[in-house]
Amino acid sequence: MRKIIYIIDGFNLYHSVRDLKTYTGSSAKWLDISSLCKSYIYLFGKDVLLEKIFYFSAIPYYLKDKSPDKIKRQKDYQLCLESTGIQIELARFKSKNVYCDRCNSTILKHEEKETDVAMAVKIFELFFNNACDDIIIVSGDTDLAPAVRTCKMLFPSKNIIFAFPYHRKNKELATLAPGSFSINKKQYLRYQLPNPVLLKNGEKIYKPSKW
Repeated sequence: MRKIIYIIDGFNLYHSVRDLKTYTGSSAKWLDISSLCKSYIYLFGKDVLLEKIFYFSAIPYYLKDKSPDKIKRQKDYQLCLESTGIQIELARFKSKNVYCDRCNSTILKHEEKETDVAMAVKIFELFFNNACDDIIIVSGDTDLAPAVRTCKMLFPSKNIIFAFPYHRKNKELATLAPGSFSINKKQYLRYQLPNPVLLKNGEKIYKPSKW
């Protein structure tokens, strides 16, 4: 039996969901990622086992004074994902001073850091430990291409496939990882978390009204 593990690029998937809202008017932020991933297992045959789903993201703590609700919504959503068996892997945001030519001043910005590296390291770790036979990366980010190329060379018996989020298909990655596929935007709407989500400790988390 072949073992499959999903690697979820949380930011890439989130922006895909936002694109869905922009281009179709449909909101799917309450996405049940576990069920979405399971819905594509049939593509790999009957003799397969979904071993684990890893979700990589970061919480924007720099917004704690301006938009504390955004932080709470993200934390609550991640608790919901954990309740479905997903393992959360968090990176961080880093502040950066950027000079703006247009306004002739320095602006403080925040950039998400370490997520791509953390995903790449996890892929190496999983293959090195023989934790799975196939890894499905839910992302369209070409920053992962070097890691994929190296893994294909070091672990020729293993397989890496990209599941491109809506509006995130990438020709370079599709060529690099034959068998890659695009997630149907209708699947976003089909696989939504229940409202509320009941956690194991009995706590209920409700879908935010603005979602």
